[in-house]
Amino acid sequence: MSISFCYNFFVKVAIITHPNSKKPRTEKDLLGSLHVYVSEPPLEGKANQAVIKSLAEYFKVKKNQVRLLSGEKSKNKIVEIE
Repeated sequence: MSISFCYNFFVKVAIITHPNSKKPRTEKDLLGSLHVYVSEPPLEGKANQAVIKSLAEYFKVKKNQVRLLSGEKSKNKIVEIE
């Protein structure tokens, strides 16, 4: 008999985004808030897609494992990472 376990852990992270940045990066501030700087403009979801890509690289997961839960049109967002 073979038993396999699949553990799915989800982490919700509050982030602050900065579109149109000259230097794209992801960093924490002194209070522990996560800031994501992307060079894309906040038009037609381009900045949101760049934020998802940046967070996937930062947390070393695939892009489809990062989901935007709230804040689609705000600089304050909540994302879920699988």
